[in-house]
Amino acid sequence: MNVKNLCLAVVGFALVGLTACTSKNDKCCQNEVNPIEVAVPERPAGQQDVIQLTTPKLDTVRVGFVGLGMRGPGAVARWTHIPGTKIVALCDVEPDRVAKANEILVKAGLPKAAEYSGSTEVYKELCDRDDIDIVYIATDWIHHAPIAIYAMEKGKHAAIEVPAATSLQECWDLINTSERTRKHCMMLENCVYDFFELTTLNMAQKGLFGDILHVEGAYIHNLSDFWGDYWKNWRLDFNRKHKGDVYPTHGFGPACQLLNIHRGDRLKTLVAMESNPATGPELVKKYSNEDGSDFKNGDHTMTIMRTEKGKTILIEHDVMNPRPYSRMYQLTGTKGFANKYPVEQYCFMPEQVDDKVVPNHENLSAHSAVPVAVKEAMMQEYKHPIHQEIEEIAKQVGGHGGMDYVMDYRLVYCLRNGLPLDMDVYDLAEWCCVGELGAISIENGSAPVAVPDFTRGAWNKVDGYHHQFVK
Repeated sequence: MNVKNLCLAVVGFALVGLTACTSKNDKCCQNEVNPIEVAVPERPAGQQDVIQLTTPKLDTVRVGFVGLGMRGPGAVARWTHIPGTKIVALCDVEPDRVAKANEILVKAGLPKAAEYSGSTEVYKELCDRDDIDIVYIATDWIHHAPIAIYAMEKGKHAAIEVPAATSLQECWDLINTSERTRKHCMMLENCVYDFFELTTLNMAQKGLFGDILHVEGAYIHNLSDFWGDYWKNWRLDFNRKHKGDVYPTHGFGPACQLLNIHRGDRLKTLVAMESNPATGPELVKKYSNEDGSDFKNGDHTMTIMRTEKGKTILIEHDVMNPRPYSRMYQLTGTKGFANKYPVEQYCFMPEQVDDKVVPNHENLSAHSAVPVAVKEAMMQEYKHPIHQEIEEIAKQVGGHGGMDYVMDYRLVYCLRNGLPLDMDVYDLAEWCCVGELGAISIENGSAPVAVPDFTRGAWNKVDGYHHQFVK
C-alpha cells in the first residue's frame, strides 16, 4: 500500500469511528474519549473523612498570624474587631513587618503579641506554643501547605490564604493531615462572601434559577501595579515555573458552591487551554533582569469542567494584560440567569418572581435583564442571613468592601460554636487542583483529565451546600 492509500485508509478508519455512533444509547457516544487519570491514594488506615467536621467549642479563639506582607496586616486589623478572639503571636521573616503588625494591636487598645521573625522556619516556634488554637497563614504560596501541615500536627487548626495548595501532592497532604489530626483546614477564600455572590447563592438555594446548568468564574486582574511588591518576586517566579490556572479560587469557589460540589455533585473532568506567554517573559526581564524565554504560564488560561451530574464550569485566568478587573461570576439555569461583571444583572422567567416582591412581574422577560429597581428589590428580599447579621459592621471594618471581614467573622463564629466551617479541606483541594490538572491537560494537547474525588467516596454524603448556624 502506497503512502497516499495508507493515509486514506487511516482517515477512513477515523471517519468510521466518528460515524459509528448513531444513537444516544450507544456506549461509544457516551464516552468517546477516556480522560487522563491521576493517582488517587487510598485513605490511610484508621482515618475517616472530615465531612461536616466539628470540634469542641472555643470560648475565645486564640490566633497566631504567619506572614505579614501584603495580606497579613489587614487580617490582623480585622481580627481586632471580632468578638471572642485573642491575637497571641505574630510571625514573618522580616522583623519590621512584625513590629508594624504589633502597632495595629496597640492602636486598637490591645496588648502586644509575641513576635517571631528572622527565618522561613521560625513559624515552627509559633506553632509549638500551647496557647494558640488556629494558625492564620498569609505567606507566599509555596509556604502555605508546609506551614498548615506543621500547625495541624501541633494541634492547631489551619486557615490558609489562597491558593492553599500549589500541587496535587499538597492537596492530598493537607487532606490526610486534617483527617488524621481531626483539625480544621480551611482556605481563606473571601469572594464566596461578597454581597452579590452570597445573595445569588441564597436565591439559587431557594430555587429561583431552577436547575443550574452552567457557571463561570475568573480572575482577570492586571497586576502591573503590584509585581514589584511581592517579597523576593515570588508571584512572578511562580507563574514563570508553572502552567495552568495558578490562581483559580476567587472565581471557582463561588461556582462550586452554586453546584453543591462534594455535597451531592462532584467535579469529574476538565480540559484546559492557554495563550502563548507574551507579557510574562517581558516582566521577567523587567523585574529580574533575566531572559524570560523559559516562562511557562500562558498569559490567558481557560479551564472547562464537567460535573458528575452533567453541569459545566468555565474558569479563566489573566493577570498579565490590560483589561478591567473581573471575576466573571455567571450562572445559567433553566429558570434564570445571574451575572456580576461588567454589570450586575439578573434575568428570570416571569413566574419565578413573586409579585409581592416585584409588582407587575409578568412584564419581565426571559431575554432581558430585570430593571435595576427590580434587581435591588430582589437583592434586598433575598439578602443572605449572614449579611443580614453583619453587613453593616463588615462594610465599616472593610477588606475588599467587607467580604474579608465576613470571612474572618464566620471562621470565628463556627469555631466558637463548634459548627462545621463554611469551607472544608475538600473545598480547598477541589478549588486548587485545577492548576496542576490544567497543566496536564495543556501539556497533552488540551486532552480531558479526570478530577480526583478528594473525598474518596463521600462526595454525596451531604445533600446540598449550606452555611451552619446556631439553632
